[in-house]
Amino acid sequence: MLPGAVYFISDAHLGVENREREAAREDRLHDFLNSLPGRASALIIVGDLFDFWFEYRTVIPRRHFTTLATLKHLRESGMALSYLNGNHDFWLGRFLAEELGVETHDGPMVLATQGRRIWLHHGDGLVGGDLGYRVLRRVIRNPLSIALYGLLHPDLGIPLAHQVSRWSRRSRGGLAIEPEQLWREIALPRFAEGFDTVMVGHFHHVYERREPGREFFLLGDWLDRFSHAVLQDGAVRVEHWGA
Repeated sequence: MLPGAVYFISDAHLGVENREREAAREDRLHDFLNSLPGRASALIIVGDLFDFWFEYRTVIPRRHFTTLATLKHLRESGMALSYLNGNHDFWLGRFLAEELGVETHDGPMVLATQGRRIWLHHGDGLVGGDLGYRVLRRVIRNPLSIALYGLLHPDLGIPLAHQVSRWSRRSRGGLAIEPEQLWREIALPRFAEGFDTVMVGHFHHVYERREPGREFFLLGDWLDRFSHAVLQDGAVRVEHWGA
């Protein structure tokens, strides 16, 4: 049970651009995160916080030090942190849990709080017509692929991973997905399982559909929309930071 406000964000894709071009967007995200202590009981990251994440045994990406330090500060303030893997940061490992106190989830997360039963998932692979991505997903998440990648020096492995990230983005085909399809293929099956709220990221659009006893949300992104959802006193609202 999380009695205070619960915040949900997805798709910041930190690292997708060079540091100079991304600095303002990264600062805006850190401003939002640093605003949470004292007004939030939990933060749930619904995938793709990073455009790529891999934990070597002794190395973490230098580029993301400030973001990792910010998350550690949130945890030390008493906030619960959960992180669902996305299609770009699916190799979540023990560092986040052991050093930062972040609870990681490989796949969906179920949250029962404030009178809600919420089903959360990054959103990738949940709708039809994503064959190219499904094939790529099976290859890059194979234990052998992960083991072989871990043998690469980070200065080689990280640039290679960003190339794979671009392939993953292209494999989705750029086709517009209709909200009705998402409602039908993602939300309705979870409502049938007894959930009253469904939230996903991945699609980089803000969308909400509310019907009596069931609500569906797309969380948007932190590339262009700077959006997040808030669960407070049993009600969900969508906000845009800095708007």
